[in-house]
Amino acid sequence: MRARLDARSTPGFGRRVVDWELKGVPVRIEVGPRDLDAQQATIARRDQPSKTVLPLDALRTAVPGILDAIQDELLEQGRRRLNANTVDVASIADAAAAAATGFARIPYATLGEHGEDQLAASAVTVRCLQTADGGVPVRDDELAELFAIVARSY
Repeated sequence: MRARLDARSTPGFGRRVVDWELKGVPVRIEVGPRDLDAQQATIARRDQPSKTVLPLDALRTAVPGILDAIQDELLEQGRRRLNANTVDVASIADAAAAAATGFARIPYATLGEHGEDQLAASAVTVRCLQTADGGVPVRDDELAELFAIVARSY
């Protein structure tokens, strides 16, 4: 875990907040003079619009949990999005059509290197190879049993 102190007085607070959001900082801890008097800090998560106020002495234990929660939620959102936008296909033409708007999952035995070349003509490339259950292949000799996830390349 890394932390940075932004002690600048200019630009204004709003501009500093935007600067950190643009950098992708997942958690921002805001501590002003009144917060110090009250021994508290305001926690702003990048993935949620609301803020939370915590005691200063709780930050050390709360922030790692918040970061873990953000990671878990983003991973789950990504998995839902991937599943919603992935279509199982049986032909190279169907893979090219499905990849125009999302991802296609095609047996690698159907695709092969020749199919990869055909898809490349439509700016579609293999993103990853996986086993039937979605796992990571561990043996080179299981190529015929794998599925290729294909999508448009930019």
